[in-house]
Amino acid sequence: MLRNRSIRAAAFEGMSPNHSVSDDLINYHSEVAKGGIGMTTVAYAAVTQNGLSFPHQLWLREEIVPELKKLTDAVHAVGAAASIQIGHCGNMAKHHIAGSRPMAPSARINWYAPSFPKAMSKADILDMADSFGNAVKLAQQSGFDAVEVHAGHGYLISQFLSPYTNKRKDEFGGSLENRMRFMKFVMQKVLEAAAGKTAVIVKMNMRDGFSGGMEIDEAVEVAKTLEQIGVHALVLSGGFVSRAPMYVMRGAMPLATLAKHMDNIFMGFFVRLFGKMLVPDVQFQENYFMKDAKVFRNALKIPLIYVGGILSEQNIEEALSEGFDAVAIARALIRDHDFINRILEEKLKHSSCDTCNHCIAVMYNGPFNCIQLKKNGE
Repeated sequence: MLRNRSIRAAAFEGMSPNHSVSDDLINYHSEVAKGGIGMTTVAYAAVTQNGLSFPHQLWLREEIVPELKKLTDAVHAVGAAASIQIGHCGNMAKHHIAGSRPMAPSARINWYAPSFPKAMSKADILDMADSFGNAVKLAQQSGFDAVEVHAGHGYLISQFLSPYTNKRKDEFGGSLENRMRFMKFVMQKVLEAAAGKTAVIVKMNMRDGFSGGMEIDEAVEVAKTLEQIGVHALVLSGGFVSRAPMYVMRGAMPLATLAKHMDNIFMGFFVRLFGKMLVPDVQFQENYFMKDAKVFRNALKIPLIYVGGILSEQNIEEALSEGFDAVAIARALIRDHDFINRILEEKLKHSSCDTCNHCIAVMYNGPFNCIQLKKNGE
């Protein structure tokens, strides 16, 4: 039971050098917990080394369990629950970081990375499902109250679900039923490992956000399937990192900042020249996923977590009044760790986050930060 219905969304922190737990990661989640959040989510932990896309991304493995336990202990000590997002980036993996050629549903070039993945064999698929199950066991040992399986945003499970990235001709491709098969294998292992001791949440797309991707009619069927197999809650999101990244986050990407913080000089130059074509703006508005999310609320009985554009007390109240069981918040908590407490104490109505997306642009090669905080010396 959470102390309130707010969750720190699984926004990538960029605070895991050498794929391990840093003091910064512990301190950040501890501060958010002190700030009144009901549960904080550690983001984007790879279930295997070949699921890594960044050098400062968490890799969930046996040797970091003691440090993760420090993090969960710190969060629990101030009254919040702790969750960890587990996933695999599929065709977004980089060979020099992941240690092997990227794996994906189909052997199609991913121009965004860029990468040249191999199509996963049946043995690869079964092994990967086992890896997700093992990650849940490690999360339990680390003291996490919940795991969030990342099945959205164009990462591996999402790549199997989307007709854009899944061109297989076997039992894992073609029809939606076939494209869901890998997800079902993963969730079977996750739920078995959770064994009723750990809450299982799934983040999924309501739409991929571009023509040729998964649309809302298929996504509702995915959600119904997850409900039927016993998942405890869904986080309703959208977008595809390799095709429609700003559909996830909305607004404009500060391309000069993104290019400046890239470790590859060539890629930085490429972003400066062609960034507007690769990462087109998508208009930001508060509670931007609400219209689609209400379709899912009407179709499902499972607890649903609303995410997307929450910056104010009014945004939170709207989501809860529409029947969502909790809200997930990212940017407002980067701007102000005490966002929830200040709302509860009636000291704040609206976050001062201006959605400039600086925090997103810098996280690809280092820890996220808020440029407003830097300017104000906070």
